[in-house]
Amino acid sequence: MDGDNQTTVTEFLLLGLSGQSEQEDVLFGLFLGMYLVTIIGNKLIILAISGDSHLHTAMCFLANLSCVDICFSSVTTPKMLVNHIVGSKAISYVECMTQIYFFITFINMVGFLLSVMAYDRYVAICCPLQYTMIMKPKLCILLVAALWVITNLHALLHTLLMVQLTFCFNNTVYHFFCDPYAILGLSCSDTFINDLMAFTVGGLIFLMPFTCIILSYAYILSSVLKLPSAHGIRRALSTCGSHLTVVFLFYGEILGVYMRPSSSYSVQDTMATVIFTVVTPLVNPFIYSLRNQDMKGALRKLILDSRIRKF
Repeated sequence: MDGDNQTTVTEFLLLGLSGQSEQEDVLFGLFLGMYLVTIIGNKLIILAISGDSHLHTAMCFLANLSCVDICFSSVTTPKMLVNHIVGSKAISYVECMTQIYFFITFINMVGFLLSVMAYDRYVAICCPLQYTMIMKPKLCILLVAALWVITNLHALLHTLLMVQLTFCFNNTVYHFFCDPYAILGLSCSDTFINDLMAFTVGGLIFLMPFTCIILSYAYILSSVLKLPSAHGIRRALSTCGSHLTVVFLFYGEILGVYMRPSSSYSVQDTMATVIFTVVTPLVNPFIYSLRNQDMKGALRKLILDSRIRKF
């Protein structure tokens, strides 16, 4: 590994969110509970959508978001839980680079899916008569496939740049997973190219979906304000409420943590990353199911069908 990656570090030590064993036990139980709820909640969303043919097109992006949320949460949390059980804080160099690759892939995929969901809301509200013609199943599949290609190529770029860095002696990561910025801070070689790519290519990947969301909701707001009745305005905005909640929750933390140089990364940022790596995938199923009548109906149908099969 030394010759290939120019590093003397063969593993990193993930110190987690707390250095005290009593707090680590509490955090283990908390993270385990949140991870299980994340898996179950998002799995129910996927099953409910797949079981209702009427939702296959309208909820195509939500089903993909639930799938990505499961994967995103599974990139970081299980390793922390396993390390706590076996009494180890180590993660190998290869595991760490693999974790970085999939972390970048899934975090970008969440952002892109939120943007196409915003566009979907724009078409539904501003062009309701053309919705079925524009948002065809084939278009949904092509969009999702294109997003997977873009996010994987972007993750590959940053991971390849990461493995070129030299890691000398300091291998202690004050985090519960291999956060790219936390790992960059440990390198004893020049990270200028990494930071440059993070601000240029990474900034572009961030701004594209974010701009799409802003423009979509600007057009939605413009159209909604032209509605003659207050009831119509409330009804139109209610369909966007759940999506906007997730957008603010996700992008609020991303802006605060990653839209600045890696050298400024701090322990406070570690706590902020918990929001979009653990909390956001956890609350997404509840936000979308509680505020969406179609999802409520699909979940009721799923539960009733499961009870009927038992009898």
